[in-house]
Amino acid sequence: MNNFLFVAAENDALENCKAGGMGDVVRDVPRQISERGDKVHVVVPAYSRLHHGGLPRTTLNFTLRGIGYTAELYEVQPKKEFPNIFHYVLHHPEIEAGDIAHIYHNDPEEPFYTDAIKYFIFCTAVAEAIKQGAFGEVDLVHLHDWHSSLLLFLREYHPEYTNLKDIRIVYSIHNLAIQGIRPFDGNYSSVKNWFPNVPLDYQKLMDYRYQDCINLMAVGIRFADAVHTVSPSYKEDVLLPSSPPEFIGGEGLEKDLQTADEEGRLFGILNGCNYKNINKEKKGNIYRNTVKALFGWLQQEDKKYKADFLAHTGEKIMAFVEERPKFIASSVARLTEQKFYFFMRSPEAFVEILKRLEKVDGIFMLLGTGAPEYEELFRKLSYEHKNFIFTNGQSEKLIDSIYLESDLYFMPSLFEPCGISQMLAMRNGNPCLVHHTGGLKDTVEHMKTGFSFDGNSYDEKIKSMLEAFDIALDVFENDKPNWKKIQAAARKKRFTWKKSVDDYYKQLYRLN
Repeated sequence: MNNFLFVAAENDALENCKAGGMGDVVRDVPRQISERGDKVHVVVPAYSRLHHGGLPRTTLNFTLRGIGYTAELYEVQPKKEFPNIFHYVLHHPEIEAGDIAHIYHNDPEEPFYTDAIKYFIFCTAVAEAIKQGAFGEVDLVHLHDWHSSLLLFLREYHPEYTNLKDIRIVYSIHNLAIQGIRPFDGNYSSVKNWFPNVPLDYQKLMDYRYQDCINLMAVGIRFADAVHTVSPSYKEDVLLPSSPPEFIGGEGLEKDLQTADEEGRLFGILNGCNYKNINKEKKGNIYRNTVKALFGWLQQEDKKYKADFLAHTGEKIMAFVEERPKFIASSVARLTEQKFYFFMRSPEAFVEILKRLEKVDGIFMLLGTGAPEYEELFRKLSYEHKNFIFTNGQSEKLIDSIYLESDLYFMPSLFEPCGISQMLAMRNGNPCLVHHTGGLKDTVEHMKTGFSFDGNSYDEKIKSMLEAFDIALDVFENDKPNWKKIQAAARKKRFTWKKSVDDYYKQLYRLN
């Protein structure tokens, strides 16, 4: 029996420990490993809340900033129990909940200032726990994104943790754009402040653009035994330099990724999707669930959007309860540049989509929270267009209803390492319209399981997006047999975790 340790910032196997797709992966991959008869320990930070009600397992003493630190490792209950999977959280008072999903901090003045401190403490505590044998004899460590890559720094340079050199460590890239860049020195949240006695090889650790800084995403890529992108096409994308906005590739780290590829350490393996034990909403609840969510948010004091906005959206929804639209296009996503750059730069293109929907008695439903300027843009458009329903919040029930009851799921991501939303929509027989990039290329086939757009310049992409939208509407309106065929093909597609984890064992884990 192999013994795995997963180290991450999120784990959706626990309540309230997810901000994005990484949480799904850290939940689902251990379940597949467990099915193969192997053992998995999953550890995430406690964020000052997840350890409540947990079982104290061990106290960890280690040195940071030249002084003694003490952290506690708790074993905690997951949402669902599976054999041979053990879930832990690490508590230390300085590992606090952030303002993004009660996980990450948003430090606009100095990006990563607070998060770097949190994950410096977390990773050092994990290294100490491995050394003490808190997870048993570990055969393989799987790290996720920059938050956990410091373990590789400790393995490489810290005299206390040379034992990590005996363990295979693999590194998954979920979002290459977020790199965890911090100064080497001269700052409370700098490497030298936290590890004053660890010798640094500046050349091997530095960010190419900011040479007085460490790049923790780069540390993961440079020092891991295997590096993994979450789709094959995204692997091809990141080997090339970015040329925004037409193309988002290696984001300044393409040289490191090319080196990893030449050394046979870089693998592109598509994420899977869960097809078992799905929480199913009843058909017909989409407007009811919108109203329920709105009334829930009206009672929350911290909601910055005014009650009149909620009432305004509610009023629109009530009209659709009475008289249902004939077509629903939808999106569920964090409101960020990655997901909606095309609409921010060309709001007139989005207005054009709404006009075309109006002609077929259609509406566009968007659910999400995110960057203030994106929230503001969509609120403004929502006031101006009665067939645009913008639900500025989070609601699992409403999300399930949107995936179930939409006619077309829209995913115009500027770049997409893998994407889970398109898989969830397709699972419900909901065709997707996507930008032909990254993992979206690997999952949606134009005119077979959905629709896609592309172009060599920004203007070409916008033109292609509107044309693809027209094609989708035309098939829906005028070619019902073909539409049903596309729906059926989308529903039939299977992106299973079993297949993905088989590839992990062969390529990443080298355990077959």
